[in-house]
Amino acid sequence: MDKLKITRYKESFDAIANYIENEQKDQVEIWFARELQTVLGYARWENFVVAINRAIESCKTMNINVEDHFREVTKMVALGSGSQREISDFMLTRFACYLIAQNGDPKKCWVNVE
Repeated sequence: MDKLKITRYKESFDAIANYIENEQKDQVEIWFARELQTVLGYARWENFVVAINRAIESCKTMNINVEDHFREVTKMVALGSGSQREISDFMLTRFACYLIAQNGDPKKCWVNVE
């Protein structure tokens, strides 16, 4: 892996970072799974959920609290008709993103950095 590809991949990852405030009023860095899905090269949500579930199982195996790293949420998305519908998503910590990349399809990583 050359340094340029790694730099591009990191930039893509950092570009989708979000910041939310926790109960202690601290800024917490999170990523949304549906945005990470694209960065990791997954076209279909259904396939990406398989990698998420493997990452969750990995987290459990290490006796790490899953809720601290994977928070299931719903979002409203606009439809072409002007109406909206709910879709599922996850708020992820950096550690959760790492586990997903580690437990995902190795053919998918690095797709968008060429």
